Amino acid sequence: MEAAGRQRLKDHVRSNWHNAVLVCRKCSKKLDGGFGKDGEERLAKALRRHLSLKKGRKAAAGIIEVNCLGICPRGAITVVNGAASRDWMLVRPGTDLDELAVALDLTASADARDPD
Repeated sequence: MEAAGRQRLKDHVRSNWHNAVLVCRKCSKKLDGGFGKDGEERLAKALRRHLSLKKGRKAAAGIIEVNCLGICPRGAITVVNGAASRDWMLVRPGTDLDELAVALDLTASADARDPD
């Protein structure tokens, strides 16, 4: 039973995500960019910008940098598609972001882009 005057904590929060993609932060830092128009952006930011996604739970998809995933490939970034978590990807700098979005099944998210 709840005590009088206490607030009840939320037990769940909704998001607009159709998919969640995990990008290894440690791999991204080691490469120091390699993506975007000039090749100077980190993968998560470049992919978010390329698909016109916002940050946070109101975006159409979540692209999240996480701590080390433990693969540590030389010259690549480890990426996990949350919907297909058995197969991890190793993404090299300069990879075409349209092809990567298709491989990560983010095309539906791009179709449902945020109106801003």
